[in-house]
Amino acid sequence: MRDDIMTGLKEECGVFGAYDFDGEDIASYIYYGLFALQHRGQENAGISVTKTAEDCRNVTFHKGQGLVNEVFDKKTLNSLKGNLGVGHVRYSTAGGLGIECAQPFVIHYIKGILSMAHNGNLTNGAELKNELAMTGAIFQTTTDSEVIAYLIARERLHTLCIEDAVKSATQKLQGAFSLVVSSPAKLIGARDRFGFRPLCIGKKDNTYFLSSESAALDTIGAEFIRDVEPGEIVTIKDGKIESDYFAESKEKARCIFEYIYFARTDSCIDGQSVYSSRVRAGELLAENYPVDADLVVGVPESGLAAAVGYSQKSGIPYGMAFYKNSYVGRTFIKPKQNERTAGVKVKLNVITEVVKGKRVVMVDDSIVRGTTIRNIVKMLKEAGALEVHVRVSSPPFRHPCYYGTDVPSRDNLVAVNHTIEEIRESIDADSLGYLDEKDLPELCPGLEFCDACFTGKYKGGIPSDPSKSGCCSSKLV
Repeated sequence: MRDDIMTGLKEECGVFGAYDFDGEDIASYIYYGLFALQHRGQENAGISVTKTAEDCRNVTFHKGQGLVNEVFDKKTLNSLKGNLGVGHVRYSTAGGLGIECAQPFVIHYIKGILSMAHNGNLTNGAELKNELAMTGAIFQTTTDSEVIAYLIARERLHTLCIEDAVKSATQKLQGAFSLVVSSPAKLIGARDRFGFRPLCIGKKDNTYFLSSESAALDTIGAEFIRDVEPGEIVTIKDGKIESDYFAESKEKARCIFEYIYFARTDSCIDGQSVYSSRVRAGELLAENYPVDADLVVGVPESGLAAAVGYSQKSGIPYGMAFYKNSYVGRTFIKPKQNERTAGVKVKLNVITEVVKGKRVVMVDDSIVRGTTIRNIVKMLKEAGALEVHVRVSSPPFRHPCYYGTDVPSRDNLVAVNHTIEEIRESIDADSLGYLDEKDLPELCPGLEFCDACFTGKYKGGIPSDPSKSGCCSSKLV
């Protein structure tokens, strides 16, 4: 297991697609869309494009390791000529870190070429891979995403069009997935029947977009049209959107952690503002865990809105106690355990004059192992904070996730083996309060969600072999 240093959690993948029906190149749109989704993955990035007006309709693509602005420069973007394309930013778990795992996957097969980007984890990925291998498929990676791409290609041999192939393939998938697929003249989006991972549609002039989050649409000046529904396939062709459903969605299970941490604060998912969800979490913490204090601060980025909510509800002034280094990704690797504290300080530094002599309420999104938050509490006290009261805008992690979050084994989750008081002592906080499980519905009123990482109630099933689950997902440390 890698020693990832972060202030909270690490994200999953982000997908983005664009189709300009006026025939203009769209690589720059995809680039800026991926840049806006950078928080969802910092290990790989890729873009594939095609010119729909050309008979050969060849796909041009570029993928690499690193941040979006490291993988693509002006020369590279200018070489990506095409009016239809898809892009991807990736964080990996079991799928590996190499360039061969970077997306989009570009598949050349007897019916032509397709490109696909995927966010999520399948719970039956190992079974599907074995089935495909028995019919002659040769895999270059260990990712679920490659399995999905091959499955779509195989189904296309027996269907009249690519959207039917996607429909047939998605009916075989179990678990979490949001897909963006481009064929020679169609852009297709699909979202799993539970809606674990977000996907939405946008439009600007005569260009249509698919995106993991609405904030990416805002970045490029596109109009948000709507979310893709759980169990829905949307096909963008001939300047219009067509809708079909591959599964009846009787029960939905949106990932509650999209609202608590994963998504950008300025995004809106299934009609619910992420910012409002986080502010409400902070208000609930203030109601349930009041304390006499002088200042409320949030750990950047996802703890900030919850801190605002705590401040507004409690009447305690809100302040900015941390400087975050914007030139460091949301995670980076340090090889030794004893370098963790230094690693945190590279990303975050305390503004001494803000906290010195103050009783501080510090709001963060989660505690996983407890290492990072312990270091942040220590930093605040070394800067002169008289007291540090920790408030966490999620319940304690007690269970692994199989839908896109690489939660450590239960043995490594601090809340499994320790009481709240023991955790408080271990992080040297003066008090500690978590969001109550019963309050989670208030974060996204009227929406059904998945909270299996807190409750152990898995709406989407679990893998037959959990050790083989995972490809494009998030890691908690």
